[in-house]
Amino acid sequence: MKKKNFAFLFDLDGVLIDSESQYDRFWHKVADDYHLGIESFEYLIKGTTLPNILTTYFSHLSPEEQEKLAAANRAFELQMDILPIPGALELLEKVKKEGIQTGLVTSSDDEKLQYVLSKLPIRSYFDTIVSANRITDGKPHPMCFLLAAQDLNVLLENCFVFEDSFNGIRSGNAAGMQVIGLSTTNSVESIQNDCIKVIPNFRNFDFRSLFL
Repeated sequence: MKKKNFAFLFDLDGVLIDSESQYDRFWHKVADDYHLGIESFEYLIKGTTLPNILTTYFSHLSPEEQEKLAAANRAFELQMDILPIPGALELLEKVKKEGIQTGLVTSSDDEKLQYVLSKLPIRSYFDTIVSANRITDGKPHPMCFLLAAQDLNVLLENCFVFEDSFNGIRSGNAAGMQVIGLSTTNSVESIQNDCIKVIPNFRNFDFRSLFL
């Protein structure tokens, strides 16, 4: 088996970095401030791009108000604490040494991504990056994962997706890939039926078992 014929595709928030609780606080406050009246709004939007959030939930705002909200989100993202999920850096190092192709597939835009990479030097581990700037349809649409597979020239069924959000998991499955769920954001019970495996983090994760 040639491992270069396989690919590991990683989401960012909640998979490689422990940031979801920070997003929860930000978007919960936004929902309150704008009187959306949507229960658990911060969980509903997980995994989706900012343009999608604005179009879907804030279309009633003027362009100026939407830009004000987008600016607040950008300011928030550029002061976030960037902490790796336990075992994530070690896994990336091992996967790189094994010669398995890797991709970073995130709903974050390039500005936020560059901030993360300046705090956590992991760029060299990835053979391709698909950010919000490269897609027109965000998760749960499969476009982002399909683009990563195209970049790497890997069969869809040979791609393993690591995701934490409902939208991300749906996206990986819609792409015809094998999804490993991380229970960093949602409970094991809520995602296990849509994943081939669920793990709490990457500590003691034997990725070679995926090839057995």
